[in-house]
Amino acid sequence: MDRRQDEEENMAAVYEASLNGCVITLKRLIQRDPLILNKVSLTSLSETPLHIAALLGHLEFCKVLVSKNPKLVEEADSLGRTPLHLASAEGYTDLVQAFLQANADVCLVRDQDGRIPLHLAAMRGRIEIIEELIITRQESIRVNLDGDSVLHLCVRYNHLDALKLLVVLANCEELFLNSKDHDGNSILHLAVILKQMKAVKYLLSVPEIKTEANAMNKIGYTALDVLDVCPRDFKCFEIQNILKEAGVRRSTDLNSSLPTTPTADEAQPTQSGKLARSRFRRLWECVYSFLVKHWTHQGNWMEETRGTLMVVATVIATTAFQAGISPPGGVWQQNTTNSTDGFYCTQDNICEGGTAVLSYSYPDDYLLFLYFNTTSFFASLCVILLVITGYPLRSKFFIWLLTLAMTISVAFMTFTYIKAVIMVTPNHLLDKVSSLALKLVDIWMGIVLIAGVIHIIRLLYWIAKKLIRIIHLLHWMAKKLCNFIHKSTRGPTEDQAKV
Repeated sequence: MDRRQDEEENMAAVYEASLNGCVITLKRLIQRDPLILNKVSLTSLSETPLHIAALLGHLEFCKVLVSKNPKLVEEADSLGRTPLHLASAEGYTDLVQAFLQANADVCLVRDQDGRIPLHLAAMRGRIEIIEELIITRQESIRVNLDGDSVLHLCVRYNHLDALKLLVVLANCEELFLNSKDHDGNSILHLAVILKQMKAVKYLLSVPEIKTEANAMNKIGYTALDVLDVCPRDFKCFEIQNILKEAGVRRSTDLNSSLPTTPTADEAQPTQSGKLARSRFRRLWECVYSFLVKHWTHQGNWMEETRGTLMVVATVIATTAFQAGISPPGGVWQQNTTNSTDGFYCTQDNICEGGTAVLSYSYPDDYLLFLYFNTTSFFASLCVILLVITGYPLRSKFFIWLLTLAMTISVAFMTFTYIKAVIMVTPNHLLDKVSSLALKLVDIWMGIVLIAGVIHIIRLLYWIAKKLIRIIHLLHWMAKKLCNFIHKSTRGPTEDQAKV
């Protein structure tokens, strides 16, 4: 009786230690009873100490448990969840790695709701966990949950970064990327239904998904048809424009444009030719969609601020124009040969009416002021011209030019102001004003330099990303072309030969 009571007290101490993550207590209990962890399955509790420690993220405690009894990794609680399920949902990367080293097969264990650890990680957006699980067991990415793929789960729970990672890990496998749920909805359908604008834009930038963007669900709706059923709001109009620009059409338009179905006698001789044309057509569509997306901006913030941008550029251009025709110090009202000090305007150097007064007294400074002002004026005019042409401001290249022109305009307007203030400042205050102006110029140049460097880095990053996508696309096309050539040159199968 005393022995049974001691075992119960020791087991209770193990569970208490798992709550606190106390490794010292655990080792002392194991030293007292080396088989205590093997007796966990004999208790009436559904959770093991490893479940509790995994849920709370006690890494060292879990490592001791796994080292003493590796089978604890396989134990499931009353809901069918293993410790890996709990660690994946909570986002404990180190714990997940430890459990996978002990037993990698738990990646494929389903809980009571049919979820494997990858599903829980996708539902919570645990990017590092997703990567660890798929690298360990590549086949786990294809395990569905009630018809939903892991891609559907990322879209359903609005985790775009996790979705991007899964698309990369899927190695551009078109069949998987365009998989459908039990209602026949692809991940593009689902993103449109949930009005996830960023997800829609990203999915349409993936060539393998864009080629099947007009796919229909079980009730015959394309992604554009599904949008018409959703309650209308501002997001619907934005998503509708995105879909139409990507070439997504309504099912009625697709059905009306289908060619007439040939008879069996007509179809039989050309079936292989049509199959070849279909494959090459899909390859061409991939290339075309990539080239289109190469120049397409993934955001519409510039489009939304078109009016504000127009106002700012107009104000700067107006200010620069006014400063050009009415410079600091004013203009001579008429031709004169007699200035105040008799030095600038003489019989040999006539001060002409309508010309800037300061151009005679400070010619070098006035020219510098004119250079700054003119640069700001023409940069603003460039911005105005790009905006009023009505060109869709979604191209990253045009946005880069627009941002560059606006930065130049604002920067040189600042230099114009500082130069003008220096020219009209009296000599007894010029030293103080010049000192302050130089400090402000240094600060402003630093800000402009930082902004310029960031802008250039973003452009280089965009170019590098596009080059990587081109390399991946060429690799994928080469593989597809090799497979097509191999299938075309391969002889008939045994079944075909018998027929």
